[in-house]
Amino acid sequence: MVLGHRKNSLTSNRSSTDAARDSDAEEDVEVVNTEQGNVLTHIISQLRPGADLSRVTLPTFILEPRSMLERITNFMAHPDILLTLPTIDDPIKRFVAVTKFYLSGWHIKPPGVKKPLNPILGETFTGFWEYPDGTKGYYISEQTSHHPPKSSYFFMAPEHRIRIDGTLKPRSKFLGNSVGSFMEGIAVMRFLNRNERYFITQPNMYARGILFGKMKYELGDHAVVRCPETGLEADIEFKVKGWMGGTYNAIGGYIKDSKSGKNLFELSGLWHGEMFSKDLATGKKELLFDATHAKPSMVKARPLNEQSQGESQRLWDTTTRAIKKADHRSATDEKSRIEDEQRKLASDRGGEENWTPVLFKAAPPGDEEQLDWIINAQVDANASPDKQIQQILAIAPILPGSSMQEAKQQPSEQSKTLSPQQSTQSQQTQRSGNDLIDFGQHDSSASQPRQQQPQQPSSSSASNDLAAGMSGMSMRGSSAAPAQQQPAAQQWRNGQPVVRQNSAGTEETFVDAET
Repeated sequence: MVLGHRKNSLTSNRSSTDAARDSDAEEDVEVVNTEQGNVLTHIISQLRPGADLSRVTLPTFILEPRSMLERITNFMAHPDILLTLPTIDDPIKRFVAVTKFYLSGWHIKPPGVKKPLNPILGETFTGFWEYPDGTKGYYISEQTSHHPPKSSYFFMAPEHRIRIDGTLKPRSKFLGNSVGSFMEGIAVMRFLNRNERYFITQPNMYARGILFGKMKYELGDHAVVRCPETGLEADIEFKVKGWMGGTYNAIGGYIKDSKSGKNLFELSGLWHGEMFSKDLATGKKELLFDATHAKPSMVKARPLNEQSQGESQRLWDTTTRAIKKADHRSATDEKSRIEDEQRKLASDRGGEENWTPVLFKAAPPGDEEQLDWIINAQVDANASPDKQIQQILAIAPILPGSSMQEAKQQPSEQSKTLSPQQSTQSQQTQRSGNDLIDFGQHDSSASQPRQQQPQQPSSSSASNDLAAGMSGMSMRGSSAAPAQQQPAAQQWRNGQPVVRQNSAGTEETFVDAET
């Protein structure tokens, strides 16, 4: 099985009568005015079906005022489900609950058809959740590649023994009256107390009706949740509406024992409404998740005046404020200014191959190699939660009032492996904000070879590092003792105070985006 690839839903036979409600809701539809329609028509008239959109700059009226790095946090927005998962003793019930958690985030979205801002190369976003039991969850992300686009992220809730590593690799195509964003990449969720991993892929995303009719957002095709330690697997189809019938936003699929090939549960319903699981042994059907009454817990971030120029909310602040006011001229001007700066920086350093991620390093070979990048720090799976929190907070500023002073004083893994010239280039990149901005997707033929990675530790060393931090997690590695690492430092400069609601706010909050 190849992770990150899925079967297409070219036909959608609606076998489920569980979800009778048609999901063609107003919040999923975007109605553009004449001027906006003319802009889209002008852009699209220059394309052919199947064209790559990597160099197409989209108008700001279809942008959500939030970076993709922040949008990824929707995956962790239901701690009421997430935090209970490692405590479930029965492996089958635990897997069903993981599937429920996976399906719980798709309803989180802004009105209409919007896409998040493309992160620039080296852009970072960090955040945290405060849970009812007094514990916290911590999130660190970085745009580790621009061509092809790769958004890498790390999440951990130490007291609850949960860790998530992931890299999202979207690529978009013009399909005629639609745009498809094909969401490659994987996430690996670990329960440290169970020695279990859950490999997770995403459905594809479609914006329909961009030439004629109303613009409509759909999820489509198959996604997979798989636990190699238990042999359980969920194959979930996100069904697109057919020409002759059916409904929007339907899902279907099965949870099976991959060792025997036996289906255990059938999944059905609407990803923006009620979803059900049916035990095929007993015939009993139960409500799995009701998105209509769900209240997500959104990530919190440090104030803007504590963020560096390369952090998402500060980087895009002027642009996002203009988008929220529907001041598309100002939003376009500001976005263009950032584009021009990044093009110049890319030209000055001689291309993306001369840049190395700051907070992430190359993933070791093995069944997690498709992560591409993992956090460039050792977080010891066997350490106490307090020690793990200390290790996480040493990677980058996450909590309000935190700084990088201690981390700056530590020798970083990157400084050990880069030549002096490369280290200088990387530091300049950290200060400047990095590469150019466009739609952020790519054609497979444009994929870069791993030229970025010769500066990274050898595969053997990287495997040792990850194995040391995740001992007992059934991962490949040698018996050699890993060297202690410290994360690479970055200039986290204070700027002028700016008053702004963060993503935990109310009237300012947009809680999702579609690419």
